[in-house]
Amino acid sequence: MDLSNIKKVKGNKKSKKIVGRGRGSGKGAHTTGRGQKGQKSRSGRNIPSGFEGGQVPLYKKLPVLGGFKSPNSVKTVIITLNVLNVFDDGAEVTPQSLVERGIIKRKKHPNSKAPVKILGTGDLKKKLTLSGFEFSETARKKVEKSGTIVS
Repeated sequence: MDLSNIKKVKGNKKSKKIVGRGRGSGKGAHTTGRGQKGQKSRSGRNIPSGFEGGQVPLYKKLPVLGGFKSPNSVKTVIITLNVLNVFDDGAEVTPQSLVERGIIKRKKHPNSKAPVKILGTGDLKKKLTLSGFEFSETARKKVEKSGTIVS
């Protein structure tokens, strides 16, 4: 068997309907399947998607998600003083020890250099050794008052 032996199946291929070519074509008289009048019945119609007949389209009414987010921006991780009371007296506290305890999360970049800033909310009741942190003014005063070593 080869391609020359294959017989055509009757009704296998339907001919394309050509519109606007006379009554005998099946879609030929008057409106040719486009309905009565209007923009979509005219020849050369090319209506862009999202066009709402001259009304302001929906995509122009929606708020613009704008701005530029720098890929190099660094977000500061913020904690409060009372969080540090979890550690024992005399313990050395670093940003890495906070991650290990689960106090702060660094899912995307575990070794990122995002600074950790301590705010002055709450009181520090233990004497610790803090290294690798930034402090607000009130936090720095409270830390020095509690006798904690900042390095």
